[in-house]
Amino acid sequence: MFVENLKETLNLGEKLSQKLNPQSIVLLKGPIGAGKTSFVQGIAKGLSISEDITSPTFALSHHYSSGKIPLIHLDLYRLENSSAAKEVFFSEEEEAIQRKAILVIEWPELIEAVIDKFWKIEISYAKKDGRHYEIRDPKNLLTFS
Repeated sequence: MFVENLKETLNLGEKLSQKLNPQSIVLLKGPIGAGKTSFVQGIAKGLSISEDITSPTFALSHHYSSGKIPLIHLDLYRLENSSAAKEVFFSEEEEAIQRKAILVIEWPELIEAVIDKFWKIEISYAKKDGRHYEIRDPKNLLTFS
């Protein structure tokens, strides 16, 4: 699916939020600056979350509780090995289960193999402006493209 601008990115995130349930896991892949955090902002909007959604690159995770479903936003970019990434993921996954939250993970490459069921969003730059999104549901079916 081609997304032309920030507004469309937010709308696509909001649209996806309607398909997510408590304890859904969403993996976001894409190059730096592709719009992963903007997509999470759209998900948060769809969940009626009132807090500002910012990148958790340095904090590793941000927790948002004001919406219909809590949201935990992870960013594993700074982690250099899979054991550190798994430690953070398993801790946050446990929190998501307890709080019945949605868990969204940017830069999930180091932990993808240990997750059984997840939504997978791959973002790539378009030739001129905009982005291409490929969204697969937990059954690995192409949901949006």
